[in-house]
Amino acid sequence: MISLRARHLVFVVASATFVACASETTEESDPTLALLGGETTIFDTSANAFTFAARNLSDKERDGFSLGDHFFNRNWVTPPASTTGDDGLGPTFNATSCSECHFRDGRGAPPTKSPTDFDALLIRLSVPGVDAHGGPVDEPNYGGQLNNKAILGVPVEATPHVVYTEVPGQYEDGEAYSLSRPDYSFTDFSLGPFAPGTMFSPRIAPAMIGLGLLETITETDLTQLADENDANGDGISGRINHVWDVRKNAVAVGRFGWKANQPTIEQQTAGAFLGDIGITSTLFSSENCPAPQLECAKALNGADVEHGAELSDQKLVAVTLYGRTIAVPARRDVDNEDVRKGEALFDRAMCNGCHTKKFVTGPRDDIPALANQIIRPFTDLLLHDMGPDLADGRPDFEASGAEWRTTPLWGIGLQKTVSKHERLLHDGRARGIAEAILWHGGEAEPSREVFRRMNREERSSLLHFLGTL
Repeated sequence: MISLRARHLVFVVASATFVACASETTEESDPTLALLGGETTIFDTSANAFTFAARNLSDKERDGFSLGDHFFNRNWVTPPASTTGDDGLGPTFNATSCSECHFRDGRGAPPTKSPTDFDALLIRLSVPGVDAHGGPVDEPNYGGQLNNKAILGVPVEATPHVVYTEVPGQYEDGEAYSLSRPDYSFTDFSLGPFAPGTMFSPRIAPAMIGLGLLETITETDLTQLADENDANGDGISGRINHVWDVRKNAVAVGRFGWKANQPTIEQQTAGAFLGDIGITSTLFSSENCPAPQLECAKALNGADVEHGAELSDQKLVAVTLYGRTIAVPARRDVDNEDVRKGEALFDRAMCNGCHTKKFVTGPRDDIPALANQIIRPFTDLLLHDMGPDLADGRPDFEASGAEWRTTPLWGIGLQKTVSKHERLLHDGRARGIAEAILWHGGEAEPSREVFRRMNREERSSLLHFLGTL
């Protein structure tokens, strides 16, 4: 990661470039189109484009961002360790740091050398039923998430594998395409096979940009967008996922995670520390050791546990602030004729029926920089039935096994630059934007078919538009 000072220098140079471009826009252009994150937007197209603080943060907030950046990129180690506050890894885990999955704050890559690189893709587990708060019930031996790594003296839970099968298809104009379908299996179980009826769901690490802005969209706006019974007859029936807010001890609107199963960035962050790295916090204070895992339960805790958790409240606050204030890069080429044509095709295909273009964020006293911003995230944060081909068969609170939260599209055009790959969808199966569209089913099937029936030039224009986001 580059230093905060270096980031500032890159930002200044990039800003000058974008200002020059903005001065050449046509009169009919909306000057806010490029500002996907409103006044928080930064102007950078480098490999570090997802690592900057929101442009309008105060100096104090920038200091907090820098501290959170440090903890986000810290490698945790096995306890006990001489570096107090750095230990507590495991006993079982998937990664040693947040950035191991979210490299440069970007999207994780799926395994290509199974099982050696399950670093940014994890496996959720559950059995039929709901827990006391309406969420999934953990698999009894391995918990709610399969951990494929462990500290010395603790067995690894199991080894995941994936193989890909090519699924041929054809555009209406005769051009062939192929989709890559993943099939998962598991070996080397430490406590025997999964319980009967176990459901599993692979989840790739998403990009980190703009999360605080999404958190600041008002519940009223999301409720107005929801159309559970498709009252307007457009075939799209987005639903809010109502989930459990641990901090408030109450049901809340889900916004984050592939099935919108987390209500806040704080809870998402603390949950990832526990599930992915094995680091406890005051929000989730019990080690991730299901009852049958005796060696896990006997393992040493980190040094900070005497203060209530391995991750202190100060560190949780810092990493949460960091997650809330990572900036969204500006959109490019908004006045390009082909890009405009592609956006019109995006609308014609009703892609904007789920990938909502524009919101105005609500009030926010704790981080005023995020309040009252015109943002263009291209998501409604709602659940949609995406059809059987993408279904994982695993309910998550009110989300069915076929429903997924609409993924924000901002930043998608910089993914290859930042993350060094173009894999998309919840399990990274799609090898680019076109494949991601072609996997769409359920409520999105009509939009997919409009895309499939486009000629090559139209498809190119639509993809060109998406590449500018």
